[in-house]
Amino acid sequence: MSDFTKIDSYLEQNLDHSLDELSRLVAQPSISAQNVGLKECAQLVAGMLEARGFKCQIMDTEGAPVVFGERKGRSDKTLLFYNHYDVQPPEPLELWDTPPFEPSRRDGKMYGRGISDDKGHIVSRLHAIDAILATEGELPCNIKFVIEGEEETSSVHLHDFIKQNIPLLKADACIWEFGGVDHREVPMQYLGLRGICYVELSAETAAIDVHSGTGGSIFPNAAWRLVWALNSLKGPDERIRLPGFYDDVVQPSARDRELMDKLPDVAQVYKDMYGVKEFIKGLKGGTDLKMEEVFTPTCTICGLTSGYQGPGSKTVQPARASAKVDFRLVPDQKPETVLRQLRAHLDAEGFADVQIKFLGGEPAARTDPDDPFVKVVVDTAEEVFETPMELVPMVGGSGPNHPFVHDLGLPVATAGLGYPDTRAHAPNENIRIDLYLKHARHMARVIEEFAK
Repeated sequence: MSDFTKIDSYLEQNLDHSLDELSRLVAQPSISAQNVGLKECAQLVAGMLEARGFKCQIMDTEGAPVVFGERKGRSDKTLLFYNHYDVQPPEPLELWDTPPFEPSRRDGKMYGRGISDDKGHIVSRLHAIDAILATEGELPCNIKFVIEGEEETSSVHLHDFIKQNIPLLKADACIWEFGGVDHREVPMQYLGLRGICYVELSAETAAIDVHSGTGGSIFPNAAWRLVWALNSLKGPDERIRLPGFYDDVVQPSARDRELMDKLPDVAQVYKDMYGVKEFIKGLKGGTDLKMEEVFTPTCTICGLTSGYQGPGSKTVQPARASAKVDFRLVPDQKPETVLRQLRAHLDAEGFADVQIKFLGGEPAARTDPDDPFVKVVVDTAEEVFETPMELVPMVGGSGPNHPFVHDLGLPVATAGLGYPDTRAHAPNENIRIDLYLKHARHMARVIEEFAK
């Protein structure tokens, strides 16, 4: 591997300057769920790329704009970075120790909404590029950035954007938006993401809420109607009852199980972190728990809304009820297929009146663990983190990696600055500054070794 003494020295000496730049980015609200500050943040991100000599375009979609940047390098090889500039809503605000859009540093950490997911990753990668340019004067390979503004709302327009811009986005490999270390401080390589089909189900049985004494015994109740419909989706055995739901599921391979066998048992970690006393389906731990966590599709009630839930009592019969439900999908399930199956199931069960609103989705996608690019990312991590990076064949979360893998034909590797207490999506979201610096060091090595 090359000598990175000068690059590492630059990164350390200019760390505060990079964190100041990160502060400015985090201070710009960019909440896709509320359509707050997206165009302003896209402009800010484009300016940051242009300051590094990237040729930039702010490209409109039917939703938030996508920022595309490109800078040529010595070799013909092209590395694509995927990131997003949008963030989750900051509420509940009262649980933040410091205001979410006023970044603060304390105890070796930096706090703010979106600082880990995903603005810290953007600026740390630019910090790595700064170090290369400062020490070498040019990039060793072509680098492209595609930075979108709707990842936190299921990237509903990104797939079409990619299909319409395949020549522009042409590359040889892709570094994904996130990554990090686990509870042992071991860097993890996440090689795939589950898909998702996210819906809102709703039932309406009257024009207005009714006094429960008037309607309780003679009017249909929207809350009960929806509860009964939800009850039909999955049984106590945890098996999802949509017709044909499991038909497209591709079973994990022996290689998948081999990789999972090498990972630590997470059972006690999860019990301690989340306060759960037991797992479903009789699972105890070990490889079976790890396999079930990511290679089995799910149907999850994420939220229920109906009637009155304030303090005291209010005897009311709800006119409307709604529920947010997500289906996490595995290869080769598709969200559009699940939507058809869901509609057919509800109709067949007598719930034709229950409405389905599709809130977003994407299929699962994976990268071959033995791809040469994965080896580059894994091998370069060891010098920085002083321990080998471990391979995880797939994780339970979802993201828009499918068009990168299947439309652009790219191996997608993860690397990042996350750690178990980063609190992404929660109050007091934070990064550790030591991991921010390590990620920049790692990215500089990936760029240099990839170019060879």
